[in-house]
Amino acid sequence: MMTSASRRWLICFTLPALLAFLLGGGSAAAATYYLTIDELAVNFTGKPRQAMAINGSVPAPLLRFREGEEVTIHVTNKLAVDSSVHWHGFILPNAMDGVPGMTFPGIKPGETFTYRFTIAQNGTYWYHSHSGLQEQAGIYGPIIIDPATPGPVAHDRDYVVMLSDWTDEKPEQVLANLKKQSDYYNYNQRTVGDFFSDVGEKGWRATLRDRRMWGEMRMTPTDIADVTGYSFLINGKTAEENWTALFKAGERVRLRFINGSAMSYFDVEIPGLRMQVIAADGQNVQPVTVDSFRIAVAETYDVIVTPERNIPFTIFAQAMDRSGYARATLAPRPGQAAAIPEMDPRKLLTMADMGHDMG
Repeated sequence: MMTSASRRWLICFTLPALLAFLLGGGSAAAATYYLTIDELAVNFTGKPRQAMAINGSVPAPLLRFREGEEVTIHVTNKLAVDSSVHWHGFILPNAMDGVPGMTFPGIKPGETFTYRFTIAQNGTYWYHSHSGLQEQAGIYGPIIIDPATPGPVAHDRDYVVMLSDWTDEKPEQVLANLKKQSDYYNYNQRTVGDFFSDVGEKGWRATLRDRRMWGEMRMTPTDIADVTGYSFLINGKTAEENWTALFKAGERVRLRFINGSAMSYFDVEIPGLRMQVIAADGQNVQPVTVDSFRIAVAETYDVIVTPERNIPFTIFAQAMDRSGYARATLAPRPGQAAAIPEMDPRKLLTMADMGHDMG
């Protein structure tokens, strides 16, 4: 997930804070970070494109804070337009929240804004631009806040799994298309064949009533995602690039799932492993064991897995509309891979799924 340059950056600016904390007998340390927003050439689909990035990385570098720590973060904007950084889910002074037009003016091209605040919580979070559509263009990254005292659940290894979606279209064009036609990107419209299949199952009257109801709402049962056709990434890697996390049999591995997508929900599973959910949106929860879970935009879930054998396992995150998937691997050695499961069938929405009161 991190380049060698971002590793050097992280060591340079977080190691002094860690040493200060240890040598200071546990008192709150002060740490300084430097972030630079700029354009970056990327190629996620076989076609070169321009992204927006922080410190030359999509996603942006992992920031690791400690609860109670005082942080100073200098953000320099090298774009030709205004930018910003918002600390998603943080408890902090309003002026440091990073939302242009509401909590501060934004960061002008060529200028530096300094964020200063005390870390008042712990858990898994993320940061992203709150200017225009820059998050979709690549300005997003993970945050881990270590607790001031040991947490309730122990682990041997700790990894971020950041999910995101990418389009080669300019985000502004995507928005313009959706404004012109809300189902512009719905590539799974129902057909005449579907109509007659419903007639055979439900009869003419019920089928026509159903079609009329959806038509009056200008929606369809296949309207599962606003945008279909994304490429899906884990820690900035495509399914073919196969981002990999290492483990040894019997270890407790903490996976911090973050959905940094602009539009996409994911159904997450690791075939062959059950996941114990221990935190949601940065908050510790009563552990619950699941085979899969759905993660919405901006949500975070921390899970523990304990592989009992030294074999690879696939981290599989299929888009809710089944238009594609992100994939990574848990493995005992680099270069290993497990089978990629078939995506589940695409479901049709019902009125109940839309949350409407049918009483």
